[in-house]
Amino acid sequence: MAPRTNDTPPENEGNDGNDKRVAAVRRVRALQPVRRLRTRPVQGRSGGLGAQPPEGPGVEGAEPFQDGTGRGGGGEKKNGQRITAVRRAAAAARGHRTLHLASCAALLAIALTAGAIALGAARDNDDRSIAPASAALSPGLLSGGDLDAGIASLQSHLRDQPRDFSSWATLGLAYVEQARTKGDPSRYPQAERAFKRSLALKSDNDQALAGRAALAAARHDFEDALNHADRALEVNPYSERALCSRVDALVELGRYEDAAKAADTADDRRPGIPVFTRYAYVHELRGDVRTAERVLEQALSSAIAPGDIAYVAAQLGQLAWNQGDYEAALTHYARALAADESHLPALEGRARAQSASGDREGALKSLRDVVSRYPLPGPLVELGELYEAAGDQAKAEDHYALVDAWTALARANGVNADLDTALAAADHGDKASALRAARAEWDRRRTVHTADALAWALHVNGKDEEALRYAREATATGYRNAAFRYHRGIIERAAGNADDAREHLRAALKLNPGFSPLGAQEARKALKDLEAAK
Repeated sequence: MAPRTNDTPPENEGNDGNDKRVAAVRRVRALQPVRRLRTRPVQGRSGGLGAQPPEGPGVEGAEPFQDGTGRGGGGEKKNGQRITAVRRAAAAARGHRTLHLASCAALLAIALTAGAIALGAARDNDDRSIAPASAALSPGLLSGGDLDAGIASLQSHLRDQPRDFSSWATLGLAYVEQARTKGDPSRYPQAERAFKRSLALKSDNDQALAGRAALAAARHDFEDALNHADRALEVNPYSERALCSRVDALVELGRYEDAAKAADTADDRRPGIPVFTRYAYVHELRGDVRTAERVLEQALSSAIAPGDIAYVAAQLGQLAWNQGDYEAALTHYARALAADESHLPALEGRARAQSASGDREGALKSLRDVVSRYPLPGPLVELGELYEAAGDQAKAEDHYALVDAWTALARANGVNADLDTALAAADHGDKASALRAARAEWDRRRTVHTADALAWALHVNGKDEEALRYAREATATGYRNAAFRYHRGIIERAAGNADDAREHLRAALKLNPGFSPLGAQEARKALKDLEAAK
């Protein structure tokens, strides 16, 4: 099934409640005035109107030649074919796990790299003067639903002007965005080649340096991301992309105090939607949900571009879901999908909220649709767990196996997927490999998420005393995450700390009672057993 375009019917067909919510949101949005935005009221600044979402290519980049035809933007047909091929392999190989995973990985690799391009087609020795890229390469085009069209325009431009270093940088960023939105890690090597071309043409080019920071972050190499962001900021201290990538890298390295300072610096220099969303997340990680919500609401009120509206609304949906407010989450996700009906975080988030609020069939339908186009680890595990909770273990195992196939492909394209591997394998795969992956990730970066993953991997391998240290570290910042509380409660119980176990299991279920189809069931059972043993 090809990725949905703007001409395709909305995701919520057949769901009257969601249809009405999306329609209502569209009507409200049409009437809503744009307000000026501040992150920190004492500073009294405004900004961010029409700014790009954090992961988008923005004004600093785009990229060409991706489908092997020179037209760019291809792959929709291949997307459906690759997913069909992978699922065929999964069904045929059930019962032979090693062969199954190898087949899935091979099929994914073949399908996703079939459209790889020869960037060398543009002539390095062309000495004609450099003309500006066309208006078709505008940030709005690249951040909206026309990323493929923007890439095609960049490709055409770079055939005529192969020495345009800025457009090569933009192309690299567009490949990074395409990898993210389409779940296609094979775009990362293409992005890297585009950035290298840009830097070969102009070595102190902050656009390409910031682009390389974004690419490194996408590959989960956060030390490299920080280094490239710092280099870009030496050239241009006001580079929005570099400022944002620096915050991202510091957050993902677990350097939360430094990340907070970096967010303040970014807010001083380039206030806008990309900075505000990061500012909000830094506060959320420290347990300050009210500030995070206030900043995101203000950012949404200033958003104009559909991509901006979808991104910020989906962030608000995630924040609401984390607090167990499923109705608010569904409303925010509806607003995101009214702006961009194919926005992946909103589609995935809506499915989680549907499941948590009791709409199991709606969640299954939504997640099947997401996975049919974006076979990424998160949706695959969520769909597998919904099938497992419903008693369909065979379908669940198929989806868990596809996570391993995606991981193999991601690694082949330079992505560090250890955190994804650890989380999925601890519950649904090889427990020993989960622990190896979690330890490796902890050695690279010490965040609340890696602490939680390592704690859980240690627990499932029977190392509860060691796990306890990391479970407590995962909950130490005040970050309100029900899964973290659940993991800590189970580990406290295994370590013999019944009172602490009850405290954290209650906290998980009070915060977000539907945080996981399987985890929530286990949390209730464990708490019931603990209460009975008092």
